[in-house]
Amino acid sequence: MIASRTLSVLLLAALAGCGLADTPTTGRDGPGTGVIRVGAVSSLSGPVTFPDSSAAAKAVFDRVNEQGGINGQKIEYLVADDKGDPAAAAQAARDLVTNQGVVLLAGSASLLDCAVNAPFYVQSAIVAVQGTGVDPTCFESPAISPVNTGPYLNMAINMYYASEVLKRDKVCMFLAILGNTNDAYGGAVRSWSKLTGKKLTLDDRTVKPDSDPTPFVLRARSAGCQAVLYNGTEPMAIAWMKVVKQQNVTGIDWLLTTAPYTEAVAKALGPDGEGTYANAEFEPFTDADSAVLKDWRELMAAKKVPLTSFGQGGYLAATYVVDTLKGIKGAITRESAGQAFKALKPIENPLVGTAYEFGAAAKHRSNRAGKIVQLRGGAWQVVTPEWVRYPGTLG
Repeated sequence: MIASRTLSVLLLAALAGCGLADTPTTGRDGPGTGVIRVGAVSSLSGPVTFPDSSAAAKAVFDRVNEQGGINGQKIEYLVADDKGDPAAAAQAARDLVTNQGVVLLAGSASLLDCAVNAPFYVQSAIVAVQGTGVDPTCFESPAISPVNTGPYLNMAINMYYASEVLKRDKVCMFLAILGNTNDAYGGAVRSWSKLTGKKLTLDDRTVKPDSDPTPFVLRARSAGCQAVLYNGTEPMAIAWMKVVKQQNVTGIDWLLTTAPYTEAVAKALGPDGEGTYANAEFEPFTDADSAVLKDWRELMAAKKVPLTSFGQGGYLAATYVVDTLKGIKGAITRESAGQAFKALKPIENPLVGTAYEFGAAAKHRSNRAGKIVQLRGGAWQVVTPEWVRYPGTLG
């Protein structure tokens, strides 16, 4: 676990070591070259990984290539692994943008790409359509616009649902703080408190990715928690809910963020996860017959990409990119791609509760809705058919 202050020092050192002040190139490829280079910086290895977003984006780009590309030009998708390390993240972005000459970035999902590289992306005049925005900077940069809600608004929605819909008086929170996420989670808590006039009964931010969940689960029981919010990833959430069952802890609603909302988690937990809630950032994929999900499901199955919320994010990011690039008249370069996204009108998509936006704003958080799902009978079921829009603002 990297403390926020230590991370900041590492980021500065990494950026300095990668020559941030150098003049960036523009995209090298145009008409007649036969290729449009698109990049992604994702955490594919390291303490926490997010492989599904770039895998889903690749599936979209591969299909476009199979259908002839964009105006005859194929998309070459280059995904760099930042390994959850600041120096590796800076090097990966520098290589993609300066050496490989990508025209934009799409489908990235990283623990710290935005925190490390946002200033570089701004200076390089390159846009990033993040498939999964994780660190706070993803939602605070003019160069980056994630397609997902993000863990902080996601958590605020969960808090609001626990206190105002489930009517739980003793709401508790257990968080794994990775990178520089602590302040952003704190902002979500402050926003919820201001909106509801309530305070958390327990706010524990000491969970590690490899922590034994037992002492935390027992602490929740001893504190009298009626609802517990937890931000663990898939394996962390599975371990957590297994301990809840083993310790026979009852009378608590467990609310997870988007990461554990997967078919794999439902299968792994089975009856042990009965009643567990999660927050879906996109249209829940529980209905196999949904017309809204048909194209995504079929493409993911064909390309062997797991059905996850992160995969939905990568699919949407790549789809927005393809549609936008198709609308460019003339050469598709970094400059023309940047202009197209800065002039982009909001895009409505049935997979999302609010329209996707880029534009010339100083920061972007266009996905502001979610749907609550719950494990029932070993499968995720939709609890809120209508999109839940958080009525407050994050501070």
